[in-house]
Amino acid sequence: MQNCEVLIVGGGPAGSSCAGRLVQAGLDVLVIDRKTFPRDKTCAGWVTPQVFDVLGIDAADYANSRVCQPITGFRTGMIGGDEIGTEYGRVVSYGIRRCEFDHFLLERSGASCRFGETVQDLRRDGSGWIVNDSIRAQALVGAGGHFCPVARALGAREGGQIVTVAAQEIEFELRPEDKSRVQLRGEVPELYFCEDLAGYGWCFRKGNFLNVGLGRLNSPGVTAHVQSFCQFLRDRGKVTCDLPERFHGHAYRIYEHIEPKLVDEAVLFIGDAAGLAYPQSGEGIRPAVESGLLAADVMIAAAGDYSGPKLAPYASEIHKRFGAPRRGAMSDWLPAAFLRFAAAKLMSTRWFAKSVVLDRWFLHAADPVLALKRPAPALSTR
Repeated sequence: MQNCEVLIVGGGPAGSSCAGRLVQAGLDVLVIDRKTFPRDKTCAGWVTPQVFDVLGIDAADYANSRVCQPITGFRTGMIGGDEIGTEYGRVVSYGIRRCEFDHFLLERSGASCRFGETVQDLRRDGSGWIVNDSIRAQALVGAGGHFCPVARALGAREGGQIVTVAAQEIEFELRPEDKSRVQLRGEVPELYFCEDLAGYGWCFRKGNFLNVGLGRLNSPGVTAHVQSFCQFLRDRGKVTCDLPERFHGHAYRIYEHIEPKLVDEAVLFIGDAAGLAYPQSGEGIRPAVESGLLAADVMIAAAGDYSGPKLAPYASEIHKRFGAPRRGAMSDWLPAAFLRFAAAKLMSTRWFAKSVVLDRWFLHAADPVLALKRPAPALSTR
């Protein structure tokens, strides 16, 4: 039986950010994950400077041995419609490869790890938990994404109004003969919305790697939309090289409609396990990192007492940072025909593309760097 103070189930950005913060405070932390790192992860793969700042990562140092594509603009529009180019004249985000970024954060955390381990059994042991009859922990953190086994076991996936995104994505290294057949600028990712506004596709060149994907809300027909989007890219001459036939699928919950379960007895849920992805863009790395850090600070303040009342402030911190989940969106009550007409008009205006689609929905430019109550010592970026 391995004993630890905090067991984190899931080694993605949420789990590793939480683990690093706890380890810095002197807690005994174990991270388990069903995958062996480094591993691939379905994601467009970009992070804002605010994420690097709150984690104390120097972008230049990180880029020394990893893909870190500066982003200074975007092209946006509707699939099949007009396109709008937006240039910022400065770096507003970075393109990363999740296989590198997630592995980097987990190694940097300093936490003990057990890879290739799934949660088969979970039960209470006095005031703590026993997992798989081999790990005893005083507290658990559910950080295993949308299909987090801790969240499923403790009822955090219940509720008929849960809104999920189904996405398909492929990221691959371009062959020398394909480079001239990809007419994309690495510093300018391209985003194109579906006609019904229920999703969007992206194409993004990160150095010698190309990432193409599409995600939709509560949609069983993602594959057909992905095929249509890829044809659009070919027709526009953006990506005329052969794409891999098999796209990788992923699903996750967004922070909308229904209050997520965040706290249980000696348990906190963070990142996609708590359904914290931004509702408009589906982006989840920043909410994952920030929720992991907020959870860690609440656990540090609990000083070994991980009862529900001691962990309850975490829910308040999440609401303070992300607001309360929206109970309904315009698409719930406006006619579909009106939405399509309005979307086509708005998406073709430079003001809407920059101020709403990019600054508000994707970059969250008005949200300052998360202010942590407990200063943390600097960590190495190597």
